Amino acid sequence: MTTRGHQPPHPQPNGGGEQRLRPPPPPSSYSNGYHQQQQQHPQYYPRTPARSSSSASLKGCCCCLFLLLSFLALLVLAIVLIILLAVKPKKPQFDLQSVGVQYVGITPNNPTGTTASLSLTIRLLFTASNPNKVGIKYGESRFTVMYRGIPLGKASVPGFYQEAHTMRQVVATIGVDRVNLLQADAADLIRDASLNDRVELRVLGDVGAKIRVMNFDSPNVQVLY
Repeated sequence: MTTRGHQPPHPQPNGGGEQRLRPPPPPSSYSNGYHQQQQQHPQYYPRTPARSSSSASLKGCCCCLFLLLSFLALLVLAIVLIILLAVKPKKPQFDLQSVGVQYVGITPNNPTGTTASLSLTIRLLFTASNPNKVGIKYGESRFTVMYRGIPLGKASVPGFYQEAHTMRQVVATIGVDRVNLLQADAADLIRDASLNDRVELRVLGDVGAKIRVMNFDSPNVQVLY
């Protein structure tokens, strides 16, 4: 009696127990799996902050605005210089023509004192001359009248506009009310005003003027006074 061992069955080419290899999945399955992984595990990428871009654009706008304003300022300055060179402005004249004392009154402070209170009215007559081809704008002017080093009062001349190649008279009045003087000085002033019709007064002041071209005023110019 012969005993046979258990032997594995040999594979048959066309038998029912043949083991077949599975084909690789199509590319669509890979892509679907990749998308599923992306959906399950989303990836985050660093973003560039927008603040740096906005600050850079703001700096650029400020630089452009500064350049534009500088260009406009230089253009206006060039136009003004060209006009001034074409006009060739001259110094306007503001002359004091006469000083008149209209009223004089003296009051002794006490019978034995050496001082007296003086009251008077002074009239100043000025002549403004504009030899330029353009107009002149005068600012407010202030004058001080002095007698023998003692200030008697102050006068104010309001500002005005003067046309080209014209002359104009300006009147200013000073009211002096009870200024203290030595009796000798007060007596001399009254004597000169009543007898000699002449009083030596000193007038100090400053006159400011600007040249006006096309509704633009130049810086202050010197006035012959």
